[in-house]
Formats: sequence, structure tokens, C-alpha cells
Amino acid sequence: MLNYFWLGLIMIALIVGAINGKITEVTNAAIQAADAAVKLAFGLIGVMALWLGLMKIAEKSGLIQLLARIIKPITRWLFPEIPSDHPAIGSMLMNILANWLGLANAATPMGLKAMQELQSLNPHKDFASNSMITFLALNTATICLIPATMIAIRASSGAANPTEIIAPTILASTCATIVAITTAKILNRIPRFNKEMLESEQSKKDEVA
Repeated sequence: MLNYFWLGLIMIALIVGAINGKITEVTNAAIQAADAAVKLAFGLIGVMALWLGLMKIAEKSGLIQLLARIIKPITRWLFPEIPSDHPAIGSMLMNILANWLGLANAATPMGLKAMQELQSLNPHKDFASNSMITFLALNTATICLIPATMIAIRASSGAANPTEIIAPTILASTCATIVAITTAKILNRIPRFNKEMLESEQSKKDEVA
């Protein structure tokens, strides 16, 4: 679907450029944008390699397991259905830490792995469990302590002070995280949005009938 969307945008640009007699400008803009994209991508390699390496060191050294034990009370409240020693906890923690560091690309495979682990605990395979929904909300609107990717983009684009976005980012992402978790927890308590509660109520109605 996304491929068709981009193809449509390209076709519209070409058609509008041809109608207005500016097809040369459209071509030049496309070439310049492609050149800027390549320079930006290469500019991000160093930062991404640094943080991904640090994450791998933290995983191998046992720091991730230590952090998992430290935040165990929080994860138990957020995900009461998940056993404390389940592999999903480690995968979710890795995803959250990557997001805290602003490494969205590094967080994605960890998030997918966590979802696979959570699906193994899900009694209703066709519906997302409460833990899956809460994790998705937390992953989408997570706190970002060090927006490394955005800092790298600003630095490669020539910003005078690339790190000045740290404080606003922490504030905005913290507010987003609070809203996301609160919303997920509230909806989990409403039968209409909770498969298990909905089935329980239906069972009670059937017994009465």
C-alpha cells in the first residue's frame, strides 16, 4: 500500500510539473533530494553504530538483566499477565531502552521479538492481549531521554546546537507516555475492549439463560 502511495505522489508531481512547464525543476529537485538522502544516511552511520554497539555490550555484560530486575515492580504493574522470568520481559526492556536512546531503527526488531513472545502467552490468538496493547502504547509513545537519531540528523544538517532538543523531547515524550499508558489501562477495564472480560460476561449471561 505504501508503495502505491509514493508512486501516486511521484506521478502527481510529474503531471503537475509537466502541465506548468516546470518538469526540469521537478527533475532537479528529485536529484537534489536523492543526493541529500544519501549524505544524511551516511552521516547517521557513525551514531547508529555507536549506540547499537553500546546496546550489544549492555546485553552481553548482563546490564540488561540487572535493569530488568530493578524495574521489575514497574513491569509487574504494567504487564501483570506476564511471568517475571518470561523472555518477553527482556525483549521489551531492550526495546524500551533503545527507544529511550532515540534509536527507533534498533528498537524495531526488539519490539517485533517482544510481540512474538507476548503472542505465545496470548490465549486469544486472533486478538491482541492486554499486555500486547499496553506494550504497543508504551512503544509508540515512549519516553526519549537521548534523541540520538534526531541529534545526528540535526548535526549532519549543520545545526548550530544539535542537542538543544533534548529537554523538550523528554518533556513531550513523558507526557505522551503517561497519556498512552493511562488510556491503555482504562480501556483494559472496559469489557467492550477486553476480550476476556467480554467472554466472561457472555458466559454469565448464558448461564442465567
